[in-house]
Amino acid sequence: MLLDALLRSSTADLLRLLAVPAFAWAAYRDVRTRRVPNRLWVPLAALGVLTLALDFSTGLPADPFDRQLVYLRVGVSVAMVAPLGYIFYRIGGFGGADAKAVLVLALLFPLYPVYFLPDAALPIHDATLGVFSLTVFSNTVIAGVLYPVALSVRNLLSGKVGLPMVIGTPVAVPRLATAYGSLLETPDGYTRSGLDIDALRMYLRWRGLTLSEVRADPERYRDPRSLPETFGDPGDGAVEDGAPIADGGERTGGSRSSMDERSESIGGEPSERSERGEGTPAVTRVDWWGAEAFLEDIDGTAYGTTPTKLRGGLDVVAHEDEVWITPGIPFIVPMFVGLVLALTYGDVLFVLLQATGLVP
Repeated sequence: MLLDALLRSSTADLLRLLAVPAFAWAAYRDVRTRRVPNRLWVPLAALGVLTLALDFSTGLPADPFDRQLVYLRVGVSVAMVAPLGYIFYRIGGFGGADAKAVLVLALLFPLYPVYFLPDAALPIHDATLGVFSLTVFSNTVIAGVLYPVALSVRNLLSGKVGLPMVIGTPVAVPRLATAYGSLLETPDGYTRSGLDIDALRMYLRWRGLTLSEVRADPERYRDPRSLPETFGDPGDGAVEDGAPIADGGERTGGSRSSMDERSESIGGEPSERSERGEGTPAVTRVDWWGAEAFLEDIDGTAYGTTPTKLRGGLDVVAHEDEVWITPGIPFIVPMFVGLVLALTYGDVLFVLLQATGLVP
C-alpha cells in the first residue's frame, strides 16, 4: 500500500530522492575526513537538469498564472540560491564542497516535491514562496544554530567549562594527530582564529616529524637550524594523506613562557632576516620553527596560516597536555539534516514565523 501510494508521485520527484543517500554519504565523509570527492557533484547536477527537464515536459500546470509561478520559482532557485554558495565560498564562509552542495540543491529542488503516502502527503508544511531550495537552506541554518547549543550542554555536563565552551571542546594533544578543526588557543590566550589542524599536519609532514618528536624536544625543533636539508610532501593535511604524524607524545622541556622569553640570536643562518636602519645596529629576526620557510616552500597559506599563527600553534601543542579546539561542523551535515526535515516536515522557519504571528 505504501509503495502504491508513493508511486503516485511524479517521476521527477521520485528521482530527486536519490539525493538523500548521496547527501548522507557526503555528510559522513565530511565528518570523518572534512573532504568530499568532486565526483559526487557532477552526477547530482546532471540529475537536477534531468528532473527539471521532466518537470517542464510533463509536470507544468495548465493554468497560465500557475505556470508562470513555476518559472519564477525555478528562476529564484537557480539565479539566487545557487549563487549564494559561490558568494559564501568567495568570502570564506563555505568550503568548495559546501558551495557545490548548494548549487546542486538549487538545481535538484527548485520546486516543492510531493510524496504521497496512504493517508497523507509529504512534506507536511510548505512555505508561501514555494522555493524548496530556500526551505532546505533555512532548515540548514536552524540545524547549524542548534549545534553550539548542544556543544555547550555537552561541555557543561562533562565539566568542561571555559570561555570557548560554546564553540569548542578540550582534547588531549595526542588526539590532534587524527582530529579536524582549529586550535582555540595561542600563547597569549584564547582566539577564534587559531591554527588549522590540517595546517599542523602539513607542517609536520613537510619537516618529516611526528607530533611526539616535537613534544619530546620542542626547543630543538623550534631552532630553525634544525630544518632538514630536504623536505617532505605536506599533502593537504588530511589524516590519511601522506605519512602519519603518530601520537602526541609526552611533554618535556621548558614551559611555553620560557620559550617565548628566549631571545638569543642565531648567526649566519639563511632563515634569519636582518634589518638595519641608518645609524642603528642590525636587528636579527629569527624564523622560529621554520614557519616562514614552510609557507614559502609550499607557495601558499595552508588554510589561512601565517608564520605567527603557525609558531603560536606549535608553541601551544609542544607544551600543553590538553588544548581547546573548535571541531566545527561541516556545513554539509546540517544541510543533510535540513534536506531530510524539508522532505518530511517542511519549512521549519515558516512554521515558527506562523506560530509567532509574523506571517499569516
